[in-house]
Amino acid sequence: MDNYTIDINADVGEGIGNENDLMPFLSSCNIACGGHVGDEVSMINTIKLAKQYKVKIGAHPSFPDKDNFGRHIMEMSDNTLFKSLLCQVLKLKSIVETEGLLLHHIKPHGALYNLAAKDKVTAKVIIDVVKELALPIKLYAPFNSVIAKQAKREGIKVAYEAFADRNYNDDLSLVSRQKSNAILHSKEAALNHVLGIIKHQKITSINRVDVMLKATTICVHGDTENALEILSYLATNLEINNIKIR
Repeated sequence: MDNYTIDINADVGEGIGNENDLMPFLSSCNIACGGHVGDEVSMINTIKLAKQYKVKIGAHPSFPDKDNFGRHIMEMSDNTLFKSLLCQVLKLKSIVETEGLLLHHIKPHGALYNLAAKDKVTAKVIIDVVKELALPIKLYAPFNSVIAKQAKREGIKVAYEAFADRNYNDDLSLVSRQKSNAILHSKEAALNHVLGIIKHQKITSINRVDVMLKATTICVHGDTENALEILSYLATNLEINNIKIR
């Protein structure tokens, strides 16, 4: 029987307050660093928890839009966006290093993530932020996306990310959160989602179309209502299916 490994990540430090419950089930995390939410206190607390559970730490920068939780596209110049994202990441990086740790990756949040998946200009801004750090860190990005392809061309290590708790359209974009079927709340459905990605490199879209999707990291959103239930169920059942989380 084939053996597999997968990284399980979650977006944390977003004011939900469930980090202590989620961390034991994660191998990496994406910490909000002030764009859509988060401040020095929340970053410190979340980093300390990640350190305690030996969870790899990533920065989760966003459009600077606390009012809309970073889920709306903001019209701003490339330079202004670059400065905002770099400032967010550097704040987190500084705290990470104070704890004697290293920043492992960057994962854009919300509207920024979705826009960079298809827009070359936005993708380039994020890639420039990664390059400015001059560190051997990874970029978490969707498979076959504009940002993933562009980053790999520029020598940046990319971890293809898929979502256990989100439904997909036929083009691998996420079903809009404005729709009632955007989020998978069923732990069984989430597991089937993940097993298909890991073992068969495919996802079944909302229209019941099988689409190729490669991933080395799987995200369960920390603000999904039953995130803990999904993560716990995945941890148990991935092991049964000879899939190690690391």
